[in-house]
Amino acid sequence: MTTNLTKPISKKLLFSILIVTFGAEILLYLTRYSYLASTLYDAVMVSSFFIGWKLYGRLGGERAHLKSPRQHMLQFTGAFLIFFLGSSFVNVYSSLTFEDFNEDYNQYVQEYKESQVIDGDGNESEVPALQEQTIGDFFGKIDSIGTDIYNDLLAGLEEVWRLAYMILLLFVFKQVFPRRWERGSRDVFLMAALFITSILFGIDHTLDTEQPWANRIGAIVTFANMGFLFGVILLWTRNLWLTVIVHAVYDITATLSWSYIDYAVEYFTLGILLIHVCLVIFGKIHQKRSLQQIVTVQEEQLEGLSQKVE
Repeated sequence: MTTNLTKPISKKLLFSILIVTFGAEILLYLTRYSYLASTLYDAVMVSSFFIGWKLYGRLGGERAHLKSPRQHMLQFTGAFLIFFLGSSFVNVYSSLTFEDFNEDYNQYVQEYKESQVIDGDGNESEVPALQEQTIGDFFGKIDSIGTDIYNDLLAGLEEVWRLAYMILLLFVFKQVFPRRWERGSRDVFLMAALFITSILFGIDHTLDTEQPWANRIGAIVTFANMGFLFGVILLWTRNLWLTVIVHAVYDITATLSWSYIDYAVEYFTLGILLIHVCLVIFGKIHQKRSLQQIVTVQEEQLEGLSQKVE
C-alpha cells in the first residue's frame, strides 16, 4: 500500500494536496474571525472531492474494483458498526476523564437543540400574517435541515484531507529515513502517519473556536480517538469513498439525534446491524449452495469416468 501511496505525483497534484491540508487548517483557524474564511474553507472541502478522485486509486489499487456490491455493502455495515462501538467507548471514556469538556459539550448540544426550535407564537395576528409566518417557518426548517446535512457531508470529505496528509507524511519519511524505508519499515511509517493525522484531526476540531485548555484537551483527545477509528477504517477497507460515506452518515445521524429525532444514531445502527446480519447469512447460504454445486459436478464427473471405464 505504501508503494502505491508514494508513487510520483505531479506538481499540480502536490499543490492541490498542500491546499487541502495546510490551506484548510489555516482557513479553519481563521473562521473564528472571518465569514469569508469560513466560505473559503467550505470551497476547499468541496474541491477536495476532485482531489480525492485522483488519490483514491492509490489506496485501494485494483482490488477495490473486484468486489461485488454485496461485499461493498458488507464492508460499509461492518465499518459503521466498528465506528459506532468505538465512538461509544470514546464518549464514555471522555465523559469520565474530561468532565469540563463533557459539560461544555452537553451545553453546546443543548444550545444547538434550542436554536433549532421554531417559535410559532402568533395568536393575535391576522390570518395572512399567520400564513406568512407558517410559510416562513416551513422554509426556515428546510434551511436548517439542509444546512446541517450540507455541513455533515462536507465533514465526510475530511477523509480526503487525511489521505492527502498521510501521503505527504510518507513522502517525508521516505526522504528523511531512506535506509529504513528500503529495509522494509514502511508499515511502521504508515502507522506513524495514522497516529499523526489522528492527533491533527483532534487539534483541528478546536481551531475554529476559542476554548479553555481544560475543554480543549478533552476535545483533542476525544476527536483524535474518533479520527483514529476513521483512519483504521480507511486502511482496513482501502476504500476512500466508503470511509467518506461512513463519516458523513454518522455525522448526519448524530445531528438528527441532537435536533430532530431522538436516538437517531441508535435506531440507524440497529438497522445497519440487521442488514449486516442478513448479508452474512445470505453469504453463508450462497457459499453453501456453491459448494453443493461443486460437489454435484464432481460426482457427475466421477460417474461419467466410471461408466467409461466399465
